[in-house]
Amino acid sequence: MKTFTLPGTSLTVPSVISGMMRVQDLSDAKVRDLYETARECGIDFFDHADIYGTPIHACEARFAEALRLSPAERSEITIQTKAGIVPSGPYFDFSYDHIIESVNGSLEALNTDYIDILLLHRPDILVEPEEVARAFSELEAAGKVRNFGVSNQTPGQIELLKRFVKQPLIVNQLQLSPTHAEMMAQGAAMNMPRLNQSASYDLGILDYCRLNDVTIQAWSPFQSDLGKGTYFENPDYPELNEVLNKLANSHGVKSETIATAWILRHPANMQVIAGTMNPDRLRAIAAGADINLTRAEWYQIYRAAGYTVP
Repeated sequence: MKTFTLPGTSLTVPSVISGMMRVQDLSDAKVRDLYETARECGIDFFDHADIYGTPIHACEARFAEALRLSPAERSEITIQTKAGIVPSGPYFDFSYDHIIESVNGSLEALNTDYIDILLLHRPDILVEPEEVARAFSELEAAGKVRNFGVSNQTPGQIELLKRFVKQPLIVNQLQLSPTHAEMMAQGAAMNMPRLNQSASYDLGILDYCRLNDVTIQAWSPFQSDLGKGTYFENPDYPELNEVLNKLANSHGVKSETIATAWILRHPANMQVIAGTMNPDRLRAIAAGADINLTRAEWYQIYRAAGYTVP
């Protein structure tokens, strides 16, 4: 598994992360099987959020209950969780009180003394960055959170936080896949107003993150569209599947492996979040970190996903 040092930290992290969004309904044995498979593949990074599962913190608790990690075992892994969404609304809450309450709940559910990385979960339109700064500083001083980041935020939103928050914001979790790659495609079509691809939907977040040492974590790397399943063998993406299958055959791997390699081929040193609960599929995804696609192969997938090379 390819690893790198997360900028702004001393953490050595893998290119593929195991996402725990659907772990609640798994038995202890299946949670342990998934965890052990991840570790065998070189994945020691596990992504959570307070809102994963029902009631709140349910997936965090299921993870901890099933694994019952010793302090030494806990120290071998990176646990990341998120706070800021109130599902009963739904609405967003980046207030001091909500962040502190959420983190304390996550610590209890995860049965741990500290969280390696805390992310603000999507933007809160009503954010008061001074409150975020106060919460982050208190959590860091108490040893409860060691690093901080955001998810789905624009350059301007991150800059606003940075004006007040003393800690580096080291991660931005963003949706990214061959079928959802506007952050890449827009720059390739700059100054072409009659091509829809030239429109900027994220205000240059990819280049911003690279310039500011913010690591992009790609979520939903295989989703065709929200709520519509994956693009694998999806009749809406015949050309993409033809190319993925062809490259998978030539490399002797699965299509999931090639799709993962496509994201990791980008020189921004991204991470891919694998949300699968299937150990075999997790192995296939993890294998993508060990395949370096050529430029020709990368652009072949890019074009097959519907993007224009001017």
